[in-house]
Amino acid sequence: MPTPPSSPKKCLFCHKPVKGRSDKKFCDDYCRNNYNNAQKGNATNLIRNVNNALRKNRQLLSGHLKEGDKNIKIQRSKLQSAGFQFKYSTNQYRTKDGRTYFFCYDFGYLLLENEWVLVVRK
Repeated sequence: MPTPPSSPKKCLFCHKPVKGRSDKKFCDDYCRNNYNNAQKGNATNLIRNVNNALRKNRQLLSGHLKEGDKNIKIQRSKLQSAGFQFKYSTNQYRTKDGRTYFFCYDFGYLLLENEWVLVVRK
């Protein structure tokens, strides 16, 4: 006895009927790309934004250290006005005397008194 024909498969993105192979899920590349981008969009955007902030933080720190300098003092407001985001760092280093250095890859900073920041190279 032959099996009754099943209802046509529908595209996972636009819900139009899909023609072709039995395991096909999308009607065309446009729908496939849009579906996959929508599935990973929010997580990817968050990661991209954090990576961009870290990259910018590193660029700002490295831009203040001249070749050969190990460290330099700068006002916190100057970094912030340039777009530095203090909430993002790649790692921290705590010294024996309890001071915490925050790093953006190979450049870091130490928060000092009176809104000063010590920028260092690892």
